[in-house]
Amino acid sequence: MSPSAGPRPGGRSARIQQAVHASARKLLEQRDRAEITVPMIATDAGVTPSTIYRRWGDINEVFADVSIERLRPDADPRETGSLRGDLTVWAQEYLEEMSAPVGRASLRDVLMSDDQQTRAPDGTKKFKCAFFCRTQIDVILARWPEATGVDGDSVVDHVVAPIIYRILFDLEPVSPQRVAELVDQTLALGGRVAIE
Repeated sequence: MSPSAGPRPGGRSARIQQAVHASARKLLEQRDRAEITVPMIATDAGVTPSTIYRRWGDINEVFADVSIERLRPDADPRETGSLRGDLTVWAQEYLEEMSAPVGRASLRDVLMSDDQQTRAPDGTKKFKCAFFCRTQIDVILARWPEATGVDGDSVVDHVVAPIIYRILFDLEPVSPQRVAELVDQTLALGGRVAIE
């Protein structure tokens, strides 16, 4: 199991994490995930298997940690000039990323993990991928403070949840057009006309 405290930024711990992540990503490109073992990653990363076991616990936690890094946004959501536009573009890009093979694998890795949580600013524990998603939504909503009828929970419940459900449990993900409809419905539920 992962230690409760995260690694210190920089230093040996960060170098080990980078090496293990790079090795895991490389091996995942070369082999079926069922063939990959902790000793294989350790050998490729130049660390001992015990280092990986001590830090991550097992192979599923390594895969989940690598996937979490893939899910971390690298920029704020795009600005389009309206709340509806910002939410729609973000949700459609989220759909595209999560429904791609790498996104689907990342979601499954995170679901198999036991210990991929972080502390939110309010002190509550959240799964890291949910925290990343919610942070992006909150950035968008903060741009439009006059849209008081729409909150992050509504966007998660009515836009993100259907996207994730269909990606994980259905043969076909929702379409980009359906995502736009989900955003419109969420804004209507908030009792506010979309800001144009």
